[in-house]
Amino acid sequence: MTPLTEQQLRAALVNATRSERQRMLPPDLDAQRWDRLEFLGWRDRKQPLAAYVVAEIDGAPTGIILRAPETSARRSAMCAWCEHAGDPGDVALFVARRGGASGRKGNTIGTLICTDLRCSRNARRRPTLAEAGSDDDAARAAVVERRVAGLGSRVTAFVEQVRSTA
Repeated sequence: MTPLTEQQLRAALVNATRSERQRMLPPDLDAQRWDRLEFLGWRDRKQPLAAYVVAEIDGAPTGIILRAPETSARRSAMCAWCEHAGDPGDVALFVARRGGASGRKGNTIGTLICTDLRCSRNARRRPTLAEAGSDDDAARAAVVERRVAGLGSRVTAFVEQVRSTA
């Protein structure tokens, strides 16, 4: 992912009001490992129910605000983006207001996502022997490559659904 500035993050939010953009508390952008991110995701420290995702779509940063659940159900689930199934409570339903007039009417879309939004890290975890099919480093690297590509396409598809005014 291409490094972004705070100003670019605020401008990228397609389902945010002006006041929501101003209230957004960005992450430490200097601490990001941009070359290892398919998207930038973070939880707002001042607004615990606000989460943000910014991905590159068609070469431009496109971001959305997500609403995190108030309480986390303690059930096991699989993240729809990185397909990681962690401990109970590691995955939760996040909801985003749609962009444009549809969002102003209250239309939303949701998906199950890792609560810490660290899907890029999860996609790069070392594959198990069962996942790779062999102990070969090339086979393991191919699994990680497939995971990373799949994560990127699933995040892009979700952000585009949020951005869509249909």
